[in-house]
Parts: sequence; structure tokens; C-alpha cells
Amino acid sequence: MSAQRMLMKGSEAIAEAAIRAGCRCFFGYPITPQNEIPEYMSKRLPKIGGVFVQAESEVSAVNMIYGAGGAGVRVMTSSSSPGVSLMAEGFSYLVGAEVPVVIVNIVRGGPGLGGIGPSQGDYFMMTRGFGHGDQRAVVLAPSTLQEAVDLMGLAFDLADKYRSPTLLVGDGLIGQMMEPVTFPEARLDLPEKPWATTGKPKTRERNVINSLDLAPEDLEARVERLFAKYARIEADEPRCERFMLDDNPPLCLCAYGTMARIAKSAVQRLRAEGVSVGLLRPITLWPFPASAIAQQAESARQFICVELSRGQMVEDARRAVEGRRPVDFWGRAGGVVPSVEEIVAEVRRLIRDR
Repeated sequence: MSAQRMLMKGSEAIAEAAIRAGCRCFFGYPITPQNEIPEYMSKRLPKIGGVFVQAESEVSAVNMIYGAGGAGVRVMTSSSSPGVSLMAEGFSYLVGAEVPVVIVNIVRGGPGLGGIGPSQGDYFMMTRGFGHGDQRAVVLAPSTLQEAVDLMGLAFDLADKYRSPTLLVGDGLIGQMMEPVTFPEARLDLPEKPWATTGKPKTRERNVINSLDLAPEDLEARVERLFAKYARIEADEPRCERFMLDDNPPLCLCAYGTMARIAKSAVQRLRAEGVSVGLLRPITLWPFPASAIAQQAESARQFICVELSRGQMVEDARRAVEGRRPVDFWGRAGGVVPSVEEIVAEVRRLIRDR
């Protein structure tokens, strides 16, 4: 019997997917446009023996997930851009202490209070080592609600696999749109966590979780151990989608999240007009799929990054291409979502001017 499809709002689908993945604790603070995540969790978790707490601030919430994650529980929080900024210190503690948690950021326009419109302006914050110190974290970016559901399960699995916090990032449209989704069966086979602080039995030594190393040599050893882990992640976890690239078109668009959906329609429109173009969509913003873009640069003569920002992912694309091909940028900011026609017109202009 096939699984039943359900029509759900994005934030609620993300919350249900987390529960199916084994999440039993949620600590957070409300902020638009992701309020439906904590609202949904507040209703569902108590019914299945879970815990929901509306913290007094995002600072409190990130430290609460530190405690639950350190005790071995699958736990998450969610917020939106300025709220996520407040979690940066605690996030760095999570990385340093190697505590697996999941944090969802439904991005709104900025800087400052900005507005509640959809944005991709948090790319730098999410991918450049969110929080202080030498550190990185996996960043997943869905473009559909079904993919958001699927990636939530992956986020918890990667967090446990690498003992590291994992981020899922979507713009405000991902949080607010409605689409049919299919959920997996609830996870029952969660991994053992012998490192967790669950009380000391006589059969093992005491488990201690912290990120404090006062001796420089000890801290350097911790950082080196973390970066050995990051090297494994960069080798094994990059993910991307190739759309209409099998015939190696000379023009390649790069976009992620909701922007990639609009870019796909633009690619189809341009193809119908005889323009040979395709799309490469990063699914992991970190590790960035640099090798896939570098490989595409063997055949593509021009890249165009399309973003809901003033240009952030474009820097990673240019680094991947290493100057072998021009990498142009076009985007809108402040919550303005471009139309397919705007992207098509901009691609035509860039082709003409190039």
C-alpha cells in the first residue's frame, strides 16, 4: 500500500518530518515566517511523549537544545534570520562540543529587522562557519516541500553520523507555501549514543561534553580533529541536482532553493526559444558541490548565478570555476521574488552583452 499524500504548509511539513525522524524535543521562540513550526510542535510533541518549550529567547533555545542533544535526544529548534543570529554563540558551543542537533532557518529579508518576505540573504551566515571560531556545519537547502521533508530526515542522520549540528535553510516561501507531501514511516532504529551524558553506570567512565580547552595545544588538537571530520564531509556529502545538462549546454544557470524552481521554468522557456541552457542546483550549500560545477565548466562557456539576494552563492561558484569561465550574477533582494520573464530577459541580456 502506497503512502498517503497530504497537502500541508511548508513549516508544518518540516515539523512533522522532524517528528517522523525521531525528534522528541523542540525548544524555540516565535518569529515570522516560521511560526507554524513551533506551533505545530507544541500540539504534536506532548501527544507522543515529547517535550515542547517556548523559550524566553533564541539565546535560551539554542542552549536548551545543547542540553537535550548532549543527553542523546534528537532535538531541534527553528527561527528566522534575526532570531538565528542570536543563536550564533550557542551554535559554536555545539560545534566545539560535537553535539548533534538540527536548526531550521526560514530566511526573511534583511539586514536588520528588514521584512518578512522571502530571501536568501543568510547564505554567508549559514555557510561561512555560523558562529565564532574555526568551524563548519552541513547546510541543506530544499527547493520543494517534499524535498524539505526528505532532507529533515537526512539532517538528523547527518547530525548523528558526524556528531555535529546540521542546518536546514529555506526562504520564506518554503515556510509558507502549500504542496502535497508524502512522509516516511516513523523512525524506530535510532543510533546508539554511548558518548551521551545519560548518567554514569559502573561499566564505563564518566562522559564529559564541553568545548573548553585552556591549553593552546589542546584546543589546536580539538580543531584539527574537527577539520579532519570536515574533510570527510566535503568528500562524501556534497549534493546537487543537474537539470537539462546532459547535452552539455554552453550556458549554465546556478540557483538553489525556491529560486531554483523559478530558474527551472526559465530554462524550459529558453530551451523552447532555442537557447541551449541548463541548471545546476546545489542541495548542500556546505559542503558546496564545487567539483560538480568545476566539471560543468569543462563544457559550459558561461555561468549565471540567480539568487534572492545581492549575490552571495556566486562567490562559491566563482571559486569552483577558478577563473576558467565567466560567472555572472543576477538577483533581487528585500523579499522581491523575480518572475520567470525577468530571468529570461536577464539571460538574454547577458548573452548579448557577453
